[in-house]
Amino acid sequence: MTKKYKGTREAFAAAMMDMAEEVKNLVIVCPDSLKAMRAVDFGEKYPERYVECGIAEQCAVDVAAGLATAGVIPFVGTYGGFLTMRACEQMRTFVGYTNQNVKFIGVNGGLLGGEREGVTHQFYEELAIVSSFPNYTIFTPSDPQQCYEACKLAVKTPGPVYIRAASGKEPDIFEEGTPFSPTGITVLKDYGSDAVLFSNGYVLDRVLAAAELLKQDGINVTVADINILYGKDPSEILKVMAKSDQLFTVEDHNINGGVGSYISRLACENKPAFVTRIALTTYGESGPAKELADAYGFSPEAIAQKVKATLKK
Repeated sequence: MTKKYKGTREAFAAAMMDMAEEVKNLVIVCPDSLKAMRAVDFGEKYPERYVECGIAEQCAVDVAAGLATAGVIPFVGTYGGFLTMRACEQMRTFVGYTNQNVKFIGVNGGLLGGEREGVTHQFYEELAIVSSFPNYTIFTPSDPQQCYEACKLAVKTPGPVYIRAASGKEPDIFEEGTPFSPTGITVLKDYGSDAVLFSNGYVLDRVLAAAELLKQDGINVTVADINILYGKDPSEILKVMAKSDQLFTVEDHNINGGVGSYISRLACENKPAFVTRIALTTYGESGPAKELADAYGFSPEAIAQKVKATLKK
């Protein structure tokens, strides 16, 4: 597969440039983060459609909310934790409560997203925060190509949208041009019904590799990407859940509030099943992305071993 985007930040910037001519009311709002979002070219080409707020995330969210009331479609782009934690009240009250058409893209999502800066720039709580806000749609693309498509779909999605992005070293999984699934799920491997492995974000490649290891041991699983969290219509997800009574979730996020909590809720409300969650339960640290993922239990071997040990019980 040809790598079109170096990472999710570059994919965001490319989507903004590609949509700018068609979507005339598209604007980028940044709290001193245009360079971090790889969107300098957008600011130079469309200076009248770029609003710089300085290092003031709360201000940026309020500015975007005001722009939305005037018919503008603002994208607020910066580090995910700085949005959802520093500007939590503004995202809740001035965008969510008023149901404004503001789009957010938060980078450094997860342990892997902040591997260079460590715990201060690793954000594995932000999905839990946003999922508690009514009216928000949450997109969790699993590679740069899907991040590009998520940005395009966000423009067509009414109301607030939060898109999770990362650091810029994300592996490619989907073919170029694959639409961002509006059903919230894509089945990528269907080897059998011994278990279903649900994942999202930038550990999906490791889950797919774990499925291959399990197959070698005679354990046939299905792997699905959950790309929309807490969506309005989970019917397609429920169909995949029905394949097995052994469900696993794998996510680079705190064990609470992400895809594990989502699948557990769906199981409780629709189809009782045994749900095993593989996620973060501690703070992270600095280090190379792949080594960090291995150290925190996201190696394909560790995921496969967890599945095998659980199925033996």
